[in-house]
Amino acid sequence: MTPDRSAAWALLTEYTKSPSLIGHALAVEAAMRHYAPVFDGDPDLWGVVGLIHDFDYERWPTAPDHPEQGMAILRERGWPEDLIAVIGSHADYTGIPRTTPMARALFAVDELCGFITAVAYVRPSRKVADVEVASVKKKMKDKAFARSVSREDIVTGAAELGIGLDDHIGNCIAAMAAVADTLGL
Repeated sequence: MTPDRSAAWALLTEYTKSPSLIGHALAVEAAMRHYAPVFDGDPDLWGVVGLIHDFDYERWPTAPDHPEQGMAILRERGWPEDLIAVIGSHADYTGIPRTTPMARALFAVDELCGFITAVAYVRPSRKVADVEVASVKKKMKDKAFARSVSREDIVTGAAELGIGLDDHIGNCIAAMAAVADTLGL
């Protein structure tokens, strides 16, 4: 099976009803699509992985159920094992190594997209296009702001990609701004 966006969207919306989780999936999809050509990947395939990476989170939000439950569902539905491994690797506690550019990108953009969304929400305009790299970095220092977002994962993700943190933040802001209407940002 070669998954396409319509199959990924159907899977996501079957398991996820929360508008904020769907928005997160769309943001991660946009960031993955941005990074695919940087690493000679297929933007459609990378986007699909970004779209479904947390599809199981609403039903199974705690480790290790997430992403293990989702990985089992993907196997049952015939998804390729290499994509299942990428999705599993975005959670450090699975022990699945991030050995491909796609896996490293998913890990790198996941927490950052959520953090950028939080920063956009506190901007007067509530627009991701108005978020600046410096604002994101300043908010990263405020441990009370979006406290559930791992700053360590954001920094580690950029390093694993081999991209400077400022550039990585800027790339994710640009990717999200390109789909801002879809994100409601």
